[in-house]
Amino acid sequence: MVIQELRAIQERLGYLPEKELQALSARLAVPVYELYGVASFYPHFRLKPPPRCEIRVCSDLPCHMRLAGPIYQRVMDIVNERKVQDVEVKATSCLGQCDGAPALLINDEPYAGLSGKEILALLYDAVEGTALEPCAFPRLRGPFRTDPYASADQHYAMARALIASRDAEAALLQLTNANLVGMGGAGFPTGKKWGMVRQANADAKYVICNADESEVGTFKDREIIKNLPHCVVEGLLLAGLITGAQRGIIYIRHEYEEQIHILEEEIARARASGLIGQNLLGSEINFEMEIFISPGGYIQGEESALLEALEGRRGQPRVKPPYPVTCGLYNKPTAINNVETLAYVPAILARGADWFKSQGVHRCSGLKWVAVSGHVNNPGVFEVPMGTLASDVIYRLAGGVKGGRKLKAWAPSGPSSGFLPGDAERFPTAAEWHALQEKIEISTGVKPRTPVDIPLDFKTLQAAGSMLGSGAIIAIAEGSCMLDLALNETRFYRNESCGKCVPCRVGSQKMVDILYGITHGTATNSDLEALERLSETLVMTSICGLGQVVPNPILSAMKYFGEEVHEHVASRRCPSGVCFERGKAS
Repeated sequence: MVIQELRAIQERLGYLPEKELQALSARLAVPVYELYGVASFYPHFRLKPPPRCEIRVCSDLPCHMRLAGPIYQRVMDIVNERKVQDVEVKATSCLGQCDGAPALLINDEPYAGLSGKEILALLYDAVEGTALEPCAFPRLRGPFRTDPYASADQHYAMARALIASRDAEAALLQLTNANLVGMGGAGFPTGKKWGMVRQANADAKYVICNADESEVGTFKDREIIKNLPHCVVEGLLLAGLITGAQRGIIYIRHEYEEQIHILEEEIARARASGLIGQNLLGSEINFEMEIFISPGGYIQGEESALLEALEGRRGQPRVKPPYPVTCGLYNKPTAINNVETLAYVPAILARGADWFKSQGVHRCSGLKWVAVSGHVNNPGVFEVPMGTLASDVIYRLAGGVKGGRKLKAWAPSGPSSGFLPGDAERFPTAAEWHALQEKIEISTGVKPRTPVDIPLDFKTLQAAGSMLGSGAIIAIAEGSCMLDLALNETRFYRNESCGKCVPCRVGSQKMVDILYGITHGTATNSDLEALERLSETLVMTSICGLGQVVPNPILSAMKYFGEEVHEHVASRRCPSGVCFERGKAS
């Protein structure tokens, strides 16, 4: 209850006063120092009164590429010009609004998808204290193949059928045969995970929907919740029925206020229908569901850090094993799945495993929701067959590269996937490219003409030395400096490191220092060698995935854009004109 109590105090008073923490300590029998330790860890909590106006400008890759830096500087200029008081302006990590970059958070209200003039007018009103209208965010257009229901009166049919039949084993077999895997990035078989929780002998079990979604460039779950909340809630309910869990929790980032309200309404609708609560549909089955609002931090997307937050502690990853399927929430068997994975479950049970597998193309299986941002004309979220070519997503669905420029590079899944080049000439050798072409053709039947013609699938992108991850595609146009972008992404990981393990805490800072030196003319060839050694150490010794992927942006930039990297070091020159004299590295 610690984090919920802290959130309630801050919602009431705007911050966490010392007297309130002392009172909470007495009420919960938790030492004050522990409450301070938790409150100081999460970026959403305040230990001092908030300013009259708080402006946060997203500084991460999609927003950085869409001129967030100059906007941040303009906000500072406005504050200084007008000499306004009690206004706080800061850069912030990804707000999950990458399709509307540059994104801002003003007094905890998100704003995105605005023109330069609209942003400027908004900022003037904000610093002057004028009441602001909330930003209107559009909905996607359906219908969606993920949704098996033609009308609202059919919703939850699969949950009703399972409560009636009690045949959880048959449902589990369907999910296993459908080859449904975790769509948050790990790709672990869902049927296997749920089977392990089902077989576990325990007096309590839990199922958790991970809707934290804080990876740079990732915002697909935001739209799934907004457009298909009944699929998400039913997916979590079905997870509980299949595993034998009696409690489900949706863990969602606090910036998703609209999605939180949508889920609250959907849970209330399911409860009114007798599908959540005690004695579901007159049976002896009980299942409760609640929403837990994250107090912030990218690291909470890591499943064991998420569990620590739920238990009221600092959200730092646990050492594995044991794994959550045996020792999860409160050391009980726990199944944790992301929004997209759960949303597919009703459709698989309604239409069958063969139907789901047939939705893929190029010998791939299933569906995939992807988020596209960066230098494209039509950034957004798209539901596509698994195996769709990345070029089809970027050029057809996302409208091609902005300004008619050439695609220089792309990231299949945000910073963690690193960069892939836009053309084959960027590969270190022609032989390496031809070997990759052959490998992909054997597995998918597609011989890619360029690296952006690779089918979007876990195995194909792994073969390319990258990953499908959560499907957060970021397109990068010619004229961009890959060192500048690598520095931006590495800085994100540095900022979001929980600090628990030395390799990640110290190593990420050291990598930022070296990259800063390269983009500011103080680096030498020995720094490049140090980057490679440091990368090996981070991958081998970091406790969780965050530290292990910190090197990916710069290692991929060095592999595919080595000449550009060495020109920064040897000639003190940025081919794209971004670094050094213009001072735009950050």
